[in-house]
Amino acid sequence: MQTWLVYAILSALFAALVGIVGKMGVQEIDSITATAIRAVIMAILSVLFALGLKRTDLSGINTKSLGFIALAGLFGAMSWMAYFKALSIGEASRVIPIDRSSVLFAVILAWLVLGEKITLRTGIGVLLIVVGTILVSL
Repeated sequence: MQTWLVYAILSALFAALVGIVGKMGVQEIDSITATAIRAVIMAILSVLFALGLKRTDLSGINTKSLGFIALAGLFGAMSWMAYFKALSIGEASRVIPIDRSSVLFAVILAWLVLGEKITLRTGIGVLLIVVGTILVSL
């Protein structure tokens, strides 16, 4: 199995766990506080990983890359805010699949912004994900 695939599967598993334990967590606290706590824990772990696993020279990061990473952080925070709010008021079994329909947006944006090709197989796969999302969330 290719290394990227192992990490992608782990990412999907951890993302599913985020939804389940996140839903359990927002039962007694508001979604914004839950998101803030999650963000702090993620920031601490990210810094520890960066320091411990990858000895990176931060002076080598250019402004353009830093800007894109900052935007990714901004969009990630906005996504978490919406995700935890949706979990706090909706059923996890309906919220999580809709959140995962980000595949549709990712494929379209990868095509528009990055110039990646959308093959027939990719199109059919995305269509099936969207149909599945609709069926699960109804």
